[in-house]
Amino acid sequence: MRAIYLEAINSPFVLIEKEKPTAGPGEAVVQIKAAALNHRDVWIQYGRYFTKDYPAILGSDGAGIVTEVGEGVDESWVGKEVVIDPSTDWGDNPQAHSKEYKVLGMPEDGTFADYVKVKASNLHPKPGHLSFEEAAALPLAGVTAYRAMFTKCGLKAGERVLVTGAGGGVALFAVQFAVAAGAEVWVTSGSDVKIEKAKELGATGGINYRKESWGKELKAEVGGFDVSIDGAAGEGFVQLVKLAKPGCRIGIYGGTTGMIGQINPAEIFWKQLAIHGSTMGTNQDFAGMIAFVAEKKVKPVVDIVFPLEETEQAMRYMEAGKQFGKIVVKVG
Repeated sequence: MRAIYLEAINSPFVLIEKEKPTAGPGEAVVQIKAAALNHRDVWIQYGRYFTKDYPAILGSDGAGIVTEVGEGVDESWVGKEVVIDPSTDWGDNPQAHSKEYKVLGMPEDGTFADYVKVKASNLHPKPGHLSFEEAAALPLAGVTAYRAMFTKCGLKAGERVLVTGAGGGVALFAVQFAVAAGAEVWVTSGSDVKIEKAKELGATGGINYRKESWGKELKAEVGGFDVSIDGAAGEGFVQLVKLAKPGCRIGIYGGTTGMIGQINPAEIFWKQLAIHGSTMGTNQDFAGMIAFVAEKKVKPVVDIVFPLEETEQAMRYMEAGKQFGKIVVKVG
C-alpha cells in the first residue's frame, strides 16, 4: 500500500510503499478514502509535539470503508463507510485524559495511507449526508469543538457565543455547532473576508482583532457573552474576560498567541466566571459529536483537497495559515 512517511524531525513527508496492516483481535482495517490535516502533524514534523517516535506515518483524521475485522469484532462492519475516532486510552476520568492517552498518527501508524489498523471500538458510521472528504474533516477538530462547547461550557439554545479565530478548523466547527444548537454566534478574525464567510455559516456578526480597540467595540455593540470559545490565549484572552457576562463560561483549547496577559482577578470572581481548559475528547464526546452532526446535518467546511502524494505541499499550505476550514488529502 501507499503511505506518507516522515523519517525524522525536520524531514519532508514522502510517499513510500508499505505492507498493508492486518487486523488482530478487537481490531479493524479501514481503507482510507480521505484524511485531514491538523497542526499536530506540522508540530510533529518540527519535533514540537510531546511524543517523539520517528519514523512515523502521521494522520489522525480519516474516513473510509472497513475491509477486514479481527477476532471478536462483529463482521457486519465489513463494507461499511466509517469515520475513525483517533483517540485511545483516555482513561476512567472523563474530566481529563490519562498519561496513557494516545492519538492516531504517532506512535501508531495514522491515516495518511491507503489502509490503517484501528480498534474496532473506534469506528463510527459515516453520517450519510457527508462525502468522505467532509467526514474526514470531522475527528480531532470536531471533537475538540464539541467537548469545549457542550461538555465543558454547557452551551444552551438562545445563549450568545463568541468564537475567536474564525477560519481555523476547531473554530469553524464551534461556529457551526453553536448555530445548529440555536445560539447567537459572534466571531473574531484577523481577516474581514473570513468574518464574512463565518456570517455565511450563520454567525450574526464579528470583528477584526487587529483593531486595537476590538474588545471595547464589540462590548459596545453586543454587551457581553454567555460562552466564549478560544484557541489563541495571549493578550486577547484579557478581552474575553472583559466581554464575559456574569456566569459566563470560557473554553480554551489552544494558545497560538502565547502566554495570557494580565487579568484582574476581581473580574473573574465577581462575575462568577468559569474557565475550562479542554482538548480533544472522550469516546463519549466523539460519539455525541457524530450524532449531533448527523442530526443537525452539519457539513464541515473543506478549504482545499490535495492528492495523497502532495501531502508535503498540503502541510506548507496549512502552515501559511490562509485556509478557511479543513485541509484534506484524497487517498482512495
